[in-house]
Amino acid sequence: MKITQQTTENTLTLSLDGELDASSSVLLDTELTKPEVLDYRKVLIDCQRLNYISSAGLGVFISHLQRFQDANVKLVFFNMQEKVHNVFEILGLDTLMTIVPSEAEATAI
Repeated sequence: MKITQQTTENTLTLSLDGELDASSSVLLDTELTKPEVLDYRKVLIDCQRLNYISSAGLGVFISHLQRFQDANVKLVFFNMQEKVHNVFEILGLDTLMTIVPSEAEATAI
């Protein structure tokens, strides 16, 4: 999996490309664990090119939820493919996490 990063003054956008599985989830966890991530008001996750997510990948996001909430950092997913979104829905994670259809909606939050 490839992770690319874009930043603005208050927003960090991580674009995920490929499959988020046990081995690649370590890369994502490393990115989200960096102390400077908490300097942003929003962390946007672009899922347009995310083809697959395993339980390990989901676990990375779940493990950072409280840390982000405590720091008042919003975690927002956008451009999620239907098959990936279905995984979030089946597990009820769509009620815990903010998932919107487009980047425009993600930035507006």
